[in-house]
Amino acid sequence: MSSSHLAQFWRRLRPAPDALLDRMRLQIARPDALLWHALFGILTGLTTGVVIIGFRLAVEGTQALMLPHHGENYEALSIAARLLLPLGGALLIAAVFLRFSNGIRVLGVARVLERMEYHQGHLTLRGFVLQFVGAAVAIVSGHSVGREGPHVYLGASGGSLLGQLLELPNNSIRIMVACGTAAGIAASFNTPLAGVIFALEVLALEYSIATFIPIILAAASADWLFVSVFGANPFFEVPPAVVGSVADLMPVILLGIAAGMVSAAYTQAVQSIAGAAKALPFFWRLMLAGVIAGLCGALMPEVMGLGFDSLGQLLKEHLAWEFLLMLLAMKLMATSASIGLGIPGGTIGPALFMGAVIGNLTALVAAPFLDASAVPASFYVLLGMGAMMGASLLAPLAGLTAIVELTHSPGVIMPGMLAIIIAALVSYKGFGKDSLFITMLRANGLDYRINPLIRELRRQAVGGVMNRRFVHQLAELDRAKAERLVVDSPDWIIVNKADKPTYLMPGIAVATFLSQNPDAASVDLLEIPGERLELAPIHLQASLQEAVVALEATGAQALYVRRPLAPGIDHIYGVLTRSRIDTAYKY
Repeated sequence: MSSSHLAQFWRRLRPAPDALLDRMRLQIARPDALLWHALFGILTGLTTGVVIIGFRLAVEGTQALMLPHHGENYEALSIAARLLLPLGGALLIAAVFLRFSNGIRVLGVARVLERMEYHQGHLTLRGFVLQFVGAAVAIVSGHSVGREGPHVYLGASGGSLLGQLLELPNNSIRIMVACGTAAGIAASFNTPLAGVIFALEVLALEYSIATFIPIILAAASADWLFVSVFGANPFFEVPPAVVGSVADLMPVILLGIAAGMVSAAYTQAVQSIAGAAKALPFFWRLMLAGVIAGLCGALMPEVMGLGFDSLGQLLKEHLAWEFLLMLLAMKLMATSASIGLGIPGGTIGPALFMGAVIGNLTALVAAPFLDASAVPASFYVLLGMGAMMGASLLAPLAGLTAIVELTHSPGVIMPGMLAIIIAALVSYKGFGKDSLFITMLRANGLDYRINPLIRELRRQAVGGVMNRRFVHQLAELDRAKAERLVVDSPDWIIVNKADKPTYLMPGIAVATFLSQNPDAASVDLLEIPGERLELAPIHLQASLQEAVVALEATGAQALYVRRPLAPGIDHIYGVLTRSRIDTAYKY
């Protein structure tokens, strides 16, 4: 069932037009409609929390049934099982997507960005189900992917579908997508602040109270549900550590450089594999991903699945450098192949894993020169996680906040800033690599640019800007009716032609004609002197950006704002001219 079908079902359940909902839609159309957006932020957060808890329980429950001793013990499987399990998962994903996807191939955060840029944040129920099933199968079958990207997509979809169900304006739907994004990160790791910052950084939202407060409430609501089910303990237990001298910063600088180089390699590998695989049919791309994941898992089972058990080991002890280099290479290969070839998993978890490996390697290098008891391995592992996340996603503040919240270790803030910024500079400026999400969009033939004017137009819906002082009138009317019309003093008159709103003319034109023609028995609005603007329709949900696009696409000079009540029956809410759009955002 698509979101449009859901909206039609909702309309059948309620009277039309529903005055309460209409008033709410008009109020929330303004960018400063804080109370309504705050309420929908909470609803989105709670919805996201329920969905993500369900996703996590489904994945971890299946792993517990399938793997011996503990949920991610892929090491206990035979080599043959590790070879075949990812291939079987890829086969199942391919069967589901080929049967039900209707052409949807890209999911996760990249898909959210694409829908925000080109579709006003409208996501589909089909994509929601595909992401839930596809990511769960991918993780359980041992593909080297994360769950955070799917969580973001599920949260963003939940917010978008709720907004579409209520037929909210598109500016509100975009805010609800951002709320779902923040809630998705918050409910992944008990990291509500990182979720808020991730939404603002990755979705490139402007800071404003009307946007920020709903996102905070969504992240807090989702995190409250997470804590209620899984507890409030930090995700990783590490001893506290602080940088005690300038000498302690030297390994941090080296770690930042190394993380930036690996981040660039990660992005390039995904880009190259996705580009090279375009010529392959979708089915064979997934089969190749299954083969590569199986080979990597057979050689090094630690790279299979989310790898949180291995992350815990990396945080606690120094490992052999040969093992660490092999682990890093295999994780990079397995993740890049899975993501680049179309497995519907996330990229954030693998980035954290690779950063942890880089941090453990840094601890090995620094150990002979520094006091290991004062600066334990876990300190560098944390910095590596933040550096890889911040550099590969180009979300440095989200990366820093995540490692603080994951471990409740404020001592990593200052060195974390240094490592993350160095890594981001090396990857972005040194190697010219954009974020993984933008790279995946471009690999699929799409682009993503931030235009300040378009962003401002998207913040406002037509319902918050339109002129509501209008009358809807047939072209011909007698003098008595024309005089009553003048008494009402409308700013604009919508004139019908062939039973369709066709022209918009100023109300003063009728008053002028009547005063100059006292003997006229009737008035033809299509004949009297006066300015007549050609009209085109625009939906009440539309943003001002969509209004500008509609004016340019149709060649019309004005728009009438409508919402369909039944086939062929519209309710008209107001009119919108180009000058009114301009005054909505110009100083």
